[in-house]
Order: sequence, then C-alpha cells, then structure tokens
Amino acid sequence: MSDVHRSLCHTELVMNALGRWPAREAFRQDGRAWTYAETADLVSRFAAVFRQRGLGVGQGMGILSPNRPEVWMSQVAIAAAGGRYTALHPMGSLADHQYACNEAELRFLCVDPDYADRAGELLASCPTVDGVFSFGPARAGEDLLGLAEGTAGSRLDPGPHGPDDLSWLLYTGGTTGVPKAAMLSESAVAQMALAVSSGWDLPKERRYLACAPITHAAGMLITPTLMAGGTVILQRGFDPSRWLAELRSERATVSLLVPTMIYVLLDHPGLDDADVSSLEAIMYGASPMSPARLVEGIERIGPVFAQLYGQTECGGIATSLWRDHHDPTNLERLASCGLPMPNARVDIQDEEGRSLPVGEVGEICVRGPSVMQGYFKQPELTADALAGGWLHTGDVAVRDEEGFITIVDRKKDMIVSGGFNVFPREIEDVLSTHASVSAVAVIGVPDEKWGEAVKAVVVPRPGESIDAEALISLVKEQKGPIYAPKTVDVVDALPLTAVGKADKKAIRARYWGRSDRGVN
Repeated sequence: MSDVHRSLCHTELVMNALGRWPAREAFRQDGRAWTYAETADLVSRFAAVFRQRGLGVGQGMGILSPNRPEVWMSQVAIAAAGGRYTALHPMGSLADHQYACNEAELRFLCVDPDYADRAGELLASCPTVDGVFSFGPARAGEDLLGLAEGTAGSRLDPGPHGPDDLSWLLYTGGTTGVPKAAMLSESAVAQMALAVSSGWDLPKERRYLACAPITHAAGMLITPTLMAGGTVILQRGFDPSRWLAELRSERATVSLLVPTMIYVLLDHPGLDDADVSSLEAIMYGASPMSPARLVEGIERIGPVFAQLYGQTECGGIATSLWRDHHDPTNLERLASCGLPMPNARVDIQDEEGRSLPVGEVGEICVRGPSVMQGYFKQPELTADALAGGWLHTGDVAVRDEEGFITIVDRKKDMIVSGGFNVFPREIEDVLSTHASVSAVAVIGVPDEKWGEAVKAVVVPRPGESIDAEALISLVKEQKGPIYAPKTVDVVDALPLTAVGKADKKAIRARYWGRSDRGVN
C-alpha cells in the first residue's frame, strides 16, 4: 500500500489533539490543572527519557499506578519512543504482575510512588526488568518527573512506529483460563479512539470524570475527550461520596462506571440529595447490568445511561446502546448491548462459523480495524480466537428483528443441569428485580443428581435481609423450575476481577476446588 494511503497511528491523533487547544485544560486532579501544551511537553520529555535510558524499538514497558495524568502521558510516550505498553492493574497480586512482566518481557516499569515496594519486588524477581521509573521520588526507581525536568523539551513527535507495529500488549480480564495478552497495533489503538468518538453516545462538551482505572477500559475515553477539546478529571479510585462531590464541583458531563460501581452509587444514602445536573452521560460496560437496577438509575439520576460492549481483543469496540434506546418500560431492550458500532462488523454465528438468523442463539463474532493481531506467544489460542477471519468472543447472544443484540451469557459460564442448558444471566436479571438484592452472581455447583445445580450468591442491599425461599420462588415463577436456584448463599460482597466484573472463576473455586470447573 502506498504510504499516502496508510492508516493513522494513535500518536498522530494525540499530537493533533494536543496541538489544537494549547491553553485549554487537558487534565485536572485534586485541584491542579495540566494544559494541552504542558501535556504535550511532558509526553515529549518522557519519551526522551525513555530513549535515553535505553528503551528500544519494540521493547516492552509496564505501568502500575492508580489514576494520574502521568499514566496516560507515559502510555503515549512509550509509543513515541518506539516501545510497547502493558498495563499492570493496581489491584493485581504479585504473582499476576510477575507473570505479565515475564511473559510480556517488560524491560522497564513506570509506577506510582505508592507502588515502590511492589516495583522493587518485580525488579528483583523478574529477569527481563532492567529498571523502574517512579512518578515522583520513591524508595525504588528513578524519579521520572525529576528526570523530565532535566531533559530538553522538544516538539512532540509520533515516533518510529508504523500503523501496523505492536503498540499495546494488554492482558484480558482473566475470568477464565490462563491470562492472555492481546496484541493491538498503533492503527488499532487509533481506530479505537475514532470509534469511541463516533460510536459511543458522548456529550458534545466533554468534561470526563474518570474514577475507574485508565490503564484499562476507562482510558478509552481520554483521547476522544482531548480530540473534542475537553478536560479529563481524574480520581485515584472510586468512592461514591467523592464522585458525587466532584461531579458537582467540576461540572462533569460524562463518566464511565462498571455496573458494580453503579450499584454502590444507587445504594449510597447521599445520592438523592446530590447535584447531578451537569451529568449528561454515564457510559457503562465490562459486564452486563441488571435491567431492574438500570430502571432505578434512570428514575433517580436521569436518562443518562449509555452502554458499551466489546473486549480487549477488539479494542473494546463492538456494540453500543445509546441513551435514547434506554426505555425504562422495556426491560428486554435494557438487557440488550445495543447495535454494532460504525466501524465494526458484528455477527451471530453457530459452532461451524455460519451466520445465524434473527432469534437464534449463537456466538458473537467481530470484524474490524481495532481487532487484535493475536495473542502474544500463543499461536494455538490465536488460531482459535480468529478462526474464519472473525474474532470469536465467547459470548453467547441473540439478535432481534431491529438488529439489537442481547448477550445471553459467556459460553464457559453456562450451567448444564439435568441435561438442560441454563444461562446464569437470565437468572441474575430476575433476582436483581427483588427489592432486597443489591448484586448477584449465579453459578453451577457439583451435584450428584443433576451434574450441576444452580446456586445464587447474593449481596443484600443495605439494611435488607435475604429470604432465600422467596428468591427461589421468584425465579421459578418467571423462568420455570429448571432455572430456579437449588440454594442461595448470602455474602457481604462479590469477588471482582481487576476490571470490576464479578469473578465467577473465584466464586466457582469455592465449590469446585482444583477441578477444571473450579479453575476455569
């Protein structure tokens, strides 16, 4: 292909955005602001430091930090220096971080000072890690901010990457099986930003309040916000009181929350008295949301909810359900993950890769420019995931006459009880309509008679108690006896993955031990 027709790199999108409004505020955190010009200058200085310290083209660099502007700046600077970026989740274990450092062959780490001890452990235990940069003085590593001050600034350069070069190496959510690192090219990352800008239902004025980790899904909104001349307001983590306070004080117009965060917000006693008048959109995703709790959110916060659906393997780009599609009188529509996004082809296929007609259940498969190149060092898994030229998501869904797609469940979460296929999400949607239920996860547990028996693990709302028999009867009435849980366990909280999904692998392990079902 002629160079004149080549795809854009993500670094080129960033350069364009930061150069358009130099005096505007790009980031805010704890009352401090970084202008677009200051952000561009820091990105260029970080890239210069990385090159000076020996980050070579194609070499890996990890980031371990809660939200702060330097996290995003470093992501871009790594690519501008020619390297590739890998996220290490702040909630991850030492073993998780060691696995990623070793398998992804990370040469350097960037860390928040609060993670200096973990950085020291990784430096000592991971053979590939040569050095650590810290966002400020810390007990381990070099102070990246200090090094940047002593480095000559220059005009931000997109770096040596071409559009097809590997830029992001991201580990999947890890709810099933061995962690896998999806390889995303510079072009795929750029297409992700462009798709979010056009395919998510975002307000025109973007003041983005980011509390979920920007090293993961919440980071998808940063470049689109800057492309529109907006401001990213960062919080180091999610606290409902602080989220509501800064929503008011910063006049934020958009935020991204996973369903578990929305449930906590809806259960927060200060919600009904809070000023949410500036809020135009809450983007939600990462896992299905209870339609009943979504109705509650619309009634108490307003018609601000918009859903995103995708996976790391496709840059998070597949479908979206816009605000106008959130009809609180139509629970079936609220259970949908929406329509295909503008630059994604989405199909429902059977086990042989054949497209299925409306109303038939099959696997969601995706094609598009943001789809991964494959899994790092795992050719067999790559061949399975990209068989037939489609990304096979592992999500089971159905399409209706209007084209809306509704996820039935994950393939690996399906319960086989007495020879019948039971999809946990259908049970979870029923149970979450009960006034006593805050959150719920449904799994199959070993049973001599049925093979697997349906179990509901339920978190009560504050001040409420759970009547197990009432919940079982509710499901039996709405879904029939096959779907009714045999048992109900009450817990204070569900274990969550690093990206905020209910961790069904961890929940199943309590009942299945070290069997295949317990570790997958």
